[in-house]
Amino acid sequence: MFMRRNLILALMIVFAMRASAAYAHGVVGDYIFLEPLVTDDATPANEADIVAPTWNRNSGGRTLSIGSSIEKLLGTDSDNLPRFSVGGGSTWISQSPKQGHDVSGFDDLELFAKYAFLIIPQHEFILSAKAVLDLPTGNPSVQEQQHTSLGPELIGAKALGDLPNTTILKWLRPIGFQFDYGYIPALGGHTSHNMFADGMIEYSLPYLSNNVQDIGLKWPLRNMFLYNEFNYNQLVKGPSGQTFPTILVTPGIAYVSYRFELSVGTQFALNQASVSGNHAAILGLLDIFYDSIIPQGNWKLYGE
Repeated sequence: MFMRRNLILALMIVFAMRASAAYAHGVVGDYIFLEPLVTDDATPANEADIVAPTWNRNSGGRTLSIGSSIEKLLGTDSDNLPRFSVGGGSTWISQSPKQGHDVSGFDDLELFAKYAFLIIPQHEFILSAKAVLDLPTGNPSVQEQQHTSLGPELIGAKALGDLPNTTILKWLRPIGFQFDYGYIPALGGHTSHNMFADGMIEYSLPYLSNNVQDIGLKWPLRNMFLYNEFNYNQLVKGPSGQTFPTILVTPGIAYVSYRFELSVGTQFALNQASVSGNHAAILGLLDIFYDSIIPQGNWKLYGE
C-alpha cells in the first residue's frame, strides 16, 4: 500500500510540472462525450477519476469498491487535437460474504497508454488504440488475478451531429455512441485471459440546447446526459465454472460541467449466468478535468 501511494503521489507531481493550454474533456468536433461508468473513453485527456464507487449485492454477499485513476495528455497533433495519453489506477475492494470473514484491500494496479489514431471532427468520430498492463500488486484475497496481464484494446466514439437539421432528424443529433473491445491475457499461468466488449448510447441535453434547438432548459437540466451501457465480460480461459459470460445493462444519468462530471447508474443482468453475481448494484463517478483547475497540469511532451 505504501508503494502504491508513493506511485500515485509521484504521478500527480509529474502531471503538475509546467503549464500550457487547457483541453476540454471528450470533445470531438462539437460533441462532448461522457466519461462512461464501465465503457472506456476513446479521447486522450487530462482527467482524474477521483472516486468511482460501486455497491453490489449478489448470491454470495455484498461488495463495496472504490476506484480511482488519473490520465495525462502527453501529445497533440498539428491541428491541436489530443492524440496520446498515459495513466493508471486501482480499486479498493471490501467483500462481505454471507459465510466467512470480511476481506478488503486493493485490486490490481492498471497502467495504460492510449493513442487516438483516427479523429474526424466534422463527423464527431474518433478511434483509439490502448495498451493495458495489469500488475498484481494488491491483496491476493480480493484482486481479480494473480499474474501480470498485458493486452490491446480498441476504443471508439461517434455522434450523430452530422445528420440533417430537419424537423424530425434534428432531435437525433444529440445522440452519441461509445464502444470498446479488449483482450487482456495473463502473461503467466492459465487464468484470467479476459475478453470484454462494451457499448454506450447517450443523449446530450447540452448539445440539444447549444447545437440543435434551445427548448428552454435551465440549470442543472441543461448540463445533463441520459445514457445506457451494455457490458460484456468473460474469461476466455480460466478455472472450470468461471468462464461463463457476464452480460449487463447499465442505465444512468450524468451532470457535466467545464471542470467535472458527476454520474450515477445501476446495473441489471441480461443473461442467466450474470444473475447470481448481480442482484442489485449502484455505480457512481466523480471525474475531475484537472487542467481546468490546475494550469500546471496542462503540459505535454509534444504539440502546441
